Amino acid sequence: MVSLKGKTIIITGASRGIGRAIALKCARDGANLVVAGKTKEPHPKLTGTIDSVAKEVEAAGGKAFPVQVDVREESQVKAMVEKTVQTFGCIDILVNNAGAISLTATEDTPMKRYDLMQDINTRATFLCSQAVLPHLKKSKNPHILNLSPPINLDPKWLKNHLAYTLSKYGMTMCTLGMAAEFKEYGIAVNSLWPKTLIATAAIDMLLGEDGKKKCRTPEIMADAAYAIITTDSRKLTGQTLIDEDFLRSRGVKNFDHYSFDPNSNLLPDLFVE
Repeated sequence: MVSLKGKTIIITGASRGIGRAIALKCARDGANLVVAGKTKEPHPKLTGTIDSVAKEVEAAGGKAFPVQVDVREESQVKAMVEKTVQTFGCIDILVNNAGAISLTATEDTPMKRYDLMQDINTRATFLCSQAVLPHLKKSKNPHILNLSPPINLDPKWLKNHLAYTLSKYGMTMCTLGMAAEFKEYGIAVNSLWPKTLIATAAIDMLLGEDGKKKCRTPEIMADAAYAIITTDSRKLTGQTLIDEDFLRSRGVKNFDHYSFDPNSNLLPDLFVE
């Protein structure tokens, strides 16, 4: 296990949910966290901002640099990278967590929504990875972690929400391609996906409060992400990992504490058999 103390980590979509949980987990090691997201001012329906998470990171023992960024905009992403290096001197890890979701059929998906998912999911993963690459090449244990699923070509994962599936599979294609491309530099590129639904703002939107009872908390994804990025980058790359399965491989046996409601049955996430 490689310590994250003094390591610089950029997490997109870090204002809440899984991104926030990963940031706080890494902060406890004394890492430098770039809390990147669109939410600067409090949102009427969503909890958390980049500034509120930055304060939590500092309280947890890390150093925080909140950056308001729209990952669809190349100029903003490049500015984020430049400011990160000016602030912390290096970049060691990128977590592509920002995402957009619309579980709609082809006929019911406006092209504006299609473009949003492609731009935030697939394109931003490519863009952010490209932008940090020169700096990752200088790191001793560089990682890119994409929050995207294993590619399962069973038509059932395509027929009901093709646009969303395409955008998430595009992220995983980035994982597979970049892992091979960047291997000579010792840069690990992996994907991580939850075995069960995770209690996030997206679940609130899709399933409501009752749906959250059938979820796990974001902390299971944070623990799995931490286990991945603290592994020697030359020994773990090009993998599409499932949170529970990966943690079990690392000796974790009890998962009860991750349940949002211990008395409810968990629901599997999309793309997981």
